[in-house]
Amino acid sequence: MTPPKIYGLIGYPVKHSLSPAMHNAAFNYLKRNGEINYDAEYRLFEVIPDRLEGFLLNSNEIFKDTNNNSIRAADVLGFNITIPHKVRAKEILEKKFPFPDNFYVNVSGAVNTVKRNGDKLDYDNTDASGFRAALKRDLKFDPKGKNVLIIGCGGAGRAIIAALSYMLGIINIYINDISSEAMDSAEKHFKQIPALDRHTKLKFIGYKEMPSIIRGCHLLVNATPMGMKENDGSVIDKDLLYKGLYVYDVVYNRQTQLIKDAREKGCIAKEGLGMLLYQGVRSFEIFTGKTAPIEIMRQALNETVNKL
Repeated sequence: MTPPKIYGLIGYPVKHSLSPAMHNAAFNYLKRNGEINYDAEYRLFEVIPDRLEGFLLNSNEIFKDTNNNSIRAADVLGFNITIPHKVRAKEILEKKFPFPDNFYVNVSGAVNTVKRNGDKLDYDNTDASGFRAALKRDLKFDPKGKNVLIIGCGGAGRAIIAALSYMLGIINIYINDISSEAMDSAEKHFKQIPALDRHTKLKFIGYKEMPSIIRGCHLLVNATPMGMKENDGSVIDKDLLYKGLYVYDVVYNRQTQLIKDAREKGCIAKEGLGMLLYQGVRSFEIFTGKTAPIEIMRQALNETVNKL
């Protein structure tokens, strides 16, 4: 019997991820309908930061998935990347596999999708396109002429900045992060990017500036992991939220305190399941070269969330 082709997600931690549900549902659907003639599995790999470079560049290094199955890095044919590796992965990959023509990778400085292509690794950032799709289809937000506040400038935050700075007509993107190191790194990176929309201004702000800034914003985005754990608080004081503000939280595995607060205050609020879906759809198409069965993937995600 031919073993299945292996795809997956690398990060630390990853056990909370819903990605296997949608990808495996999509693989099974395509196999049943004769669109692919092979079995495939999407698995989770907890990769600590010290082993990230080995996973990316040492094809013979052995890793274990979360079910304790051992596999060579080279045998994972395509994979997504999550916290905390997205920015570091780009730094590692670009040294060996320059990829200068990808707008979202270059602007965000982050990678979330990798496909093995012989001895080469192709890479992309589908978080950016996934966020744009969620903004339009789920939140119904028209960005033209608007101001946005993004909290978090790690891999997800950078992808969202890239998404919002590309031909959407946004005036100001305000950015805050609890980590001064992350803020400094992101600010340094974006100052070096010539491809940003010249009509959109990026402004890095301190927490003390947020009360005055948010009153002039139309959209608030949480791009941090805050809310993933059951007892997490919110990234922003509830009193700063107001009716009519659009709020998007990239956290998708539970209704976060931010989303609860936003709905109580009359905001238009959405959790991150849509972004997860749309980035996954694009990643699946990169992995397989096939059109992703989006409704099958959506159904799998919804069923999994309802069991949590």
